[in-house]
Amino acid sequence: MKIIADLHIHSRYSRACSKEINIKNLEKYSKIKGVGLLGTGDFTHPQWIKEIKEELKDDDNGILYTGTGFPFVLQTEVSLIYTDKGKGRRVHNVVLAPNLGVVDQITEYLLKHGRVDYDGRPIFKITCPDFTESLKKISKDIEIIPAHVWTPWFSLFGSMSGFDSVEEAFDDQSKNIYALETGLSSDPAMNWRLSQLDKYSLVSNSDAHSFWPWRIGREANVFDIELTYGNLINAIRNKKGFLNTIEVDPNYGKYHLDGHRACNVCMNPKESLKNKNICPKCKRDLTIGVLHRVEELADRDEGFKPKAAVLFKSLIPLSEILSHLLGSGIASRKVWQEYNNLVNNFNSEFDVLLEAKREDLTKASNEKIADAIIRAREGKIRIKPGYDGVYGEPIFENNVNNGKEEIKENKQQGLNKFF
Repeated sequence: MKIIADLHIHSRYSRACSKEINIKNLEKYSKIKGVGLLGTGDFTHPQWIKEIKEELKDDDNGILYTGTGFPFVLQTEVSLIYTDKGKGRRVHNVVLAPNLGVVDQITEYLLKHGRVDYDGRPIFKITCPDFTESLKKISKDIEIIPAHVWTPWFSLFGSMSGFDSVEEAFDDQSKNIYALETGLSSDPAMNWRLSQLDKYSLVSNSDAHSFWPWRIGREANVFDIELTYGNLINAIRNKKGFLNTIEVDPNYGKYHLDGHRACNVCMNPKESLKNKNICPKCKRDLTIGVLHRVEELADRDEGFKPKAAVLFKSLIPLSEILSHLLGSGIASRKVWQEYNNLVNNFNSEFDVLLEAKREDLTKASNEKIADAIIRAREGKIRIKPGYDGVYGEPIFENNVNNGKEEIKENKQQGLNKFF
């Protein structure tokens, strides 16, 4: 059975998340998006796990279902902040659990090290090896996946606090790490440049902080499995039944290039190195982005693809496409009207983005929108790169002229290859 799965989200109890996130909204918008399996998010938070237990029913195979039959898998994210070898480390990990009993044991373990009630993504002063070893003692079926592994501030390879290898971060417990989450600012092709990562599955998830369709499922995994927790974990660990991932162009991510948001400075790695990683305007350190960090650790040329690699497809959320083409806000009535029109004609957003034929899209909408959807599917939409917390932005025919000065400025900052 083909399943599109988003295995990393958050609840309304995590900081900077929508207060309207609940099970009902997560189910509703996952169906609209075309996501067929969703992580629960934040299972350590006492209020959220209470709602999970009240509203979802365990099927004894590790998958929880709503009353109408929509599936969830138990999932949370844990922030580990500690000192290792004299350097401050900040590593986020996604955790998947096989049942509610194991979730209770994980929470009990974490409570010995601090609180879980103040944030859906709790912080602990636990090292990655100790964390992994302790969870594996609770259950060998727990899956620990380093989250958004290239993000500068809170990740395995991050430029601000990261390590240079999985083994350096997890020590002898690296044997229990089977997958890495690429994050919005990188895609599998960037990760393929590191031979040390060949043995890991590369998963993609939204890390959504709301349930809106331009957030949930914006990155996802496509499996062909009978839906049980065991089959899901086997697909992640052994790549069996793992068909592909759905990505956004890494330029879309808000940490792809180097830069300094306060000074409106964005640079590619070569430009940053010429400036000694210093902002030319304020003379402070640049935030070193994902592309720069990949270049530092890569031992292969761009374009290399491992033989056993799980392939990927790059998309732009439909709401983003419509917002730019219609010249209206992403959550405006005008965009929602056209979004609903397309989804109602093709069952889900992913059907629109991945499957619908050009002529059918034109009949349902118009030629301009149909062309943009096909070009996005084929990877032909240019993206103004993201940097230092600023999301990248698609560039369409109808707004290129309006943004000439902005594009000119970016070219002067060394971004010519992106435009």
